[in-house]
Formats: sequence, C-alpha cells, structure tokens
Amino acid sequence: MIPEHTSAALDALDRDLAARLRFALEIDSLKSVLRRNSVTDGSRRENSGEHSWHLALMAIVLAPRAGVPVDVARVVEMLLVHDLVEIDAGDTFVYDAAAREQQAEVERRAADRLFALIPGDEGARLRATWDEFEAAVTPEARFAHSVDRIAPLLLNHANHGELWAHYGITADRVRAYNAHIADGAPDLWAAAQVLIADASANGWFAQ
Repeated sequence: MIPEHTSAALDALDRDLAARLRFALEIDSLKSVLRRNSVTDGSRRENSGEHSWHLALMAIVLAPRAGVPVDVARVVEMLLVHDLVEIDAGDTFVYDAAAREQQAEVERRAADRLFALIPGDEGARLRATWDEFEAAVTPEARFAHSVDRIAPLLLNHANHGELWAHYGITADRVRAYNAHIADGAPDLWAAAQVLIADASANGWFAQ
C-alpha cells in the first residue's frame, strides 16, 4: 500500500508519471512476500523479490545451457514479472496440492489488477509477458520455467534439505515436480538429478 503522504505528493506530477511511480511502489511489496525456502546460508527465508532477482541473473549465466537458443532479454523480463502476482496471491507452496488447485484463478485476478496499473502499452506488454510465462509454450518460457525450478532445488540442497525434511517431502516428489526442467534445459535437469541423488544419499528427504 502506498503511504498517503507519498500518494499526495505524486498527485503534483503529470498523471502518466505519477501512475508509473505508483506502480513502482506497488511492486516493492513483493519484497514482503516470504517463500518457504531459506537463503543459501540458512539464516532466513527468501522473499519473492529476491527470488525474482536471483532468477534473472541465473538466466543470464545459464542461457548457454538452454536446450535451444533463447532471447535472454525476453527470459529475464519474464522472470522479473512472473511472481508479481504474489503481491495479491501470496506464495503458493509447490507441494501443497490443494492450494495449487486454486492458484491459477487467484493469480489471474492479481495479474488483471497489477498490470492494469501501468499506463500506456507497457502494461499490456508486460501482461502478455506474464501470460507467455504461464503458458510455457515458447522456448523462452520453457527455459524460464527451468530456471525457476532449479533455483529452489539448489537452495534446498545447500541447506541440507531443511525444507524437504520439515514438510515430509520425498525424493520421488521432488523428482516428479521438477522433471519439467528438462523441457527448457536438459543440462539443468541432468544437474538437478545429481543434486537430488546426492540429497537422497545424505538422507535429506523424508522416507
């Protein structure tokens, strides 16, 4: 929520610029959405703003290992906007089947509200980018999904499977959920299987 005094100050600007700055403040709320997994050193939980930043940089670094050539700028843009809907919808735990059943509609309504805040063609363009990510049909969207899935796997492995143990997640469930990594980046799926096998050998999964 934008503080009243800031909103009042923005009223002194032209409507287009004021709307863009209000959107900038609105998306700052993503930093307050906590995810289930911890950061690499295990000291605290990651927030969704950090997650989006991390994915964007990972995409740049890992793009040469995508299954096919991809437009990296397009992938980065997808990863920066894909979780904005969590400002309204919150983070849905991937292993919570009941919550995931409701996720699509809740996030669609959030997208309707948030992207409409951006004036001009940019709002429609970013909404189309979000829709492209959700559909996961283009090579860029498939690669973006691959990066989005391997990132928490990396963090959970770094934290000795803390989240997996806490929620009683088995290696088979992790393997099944993350198998789609192969659709956008076979090399990343091979790496994911190495991490899963190592975590299993170390007893970090529920039995």
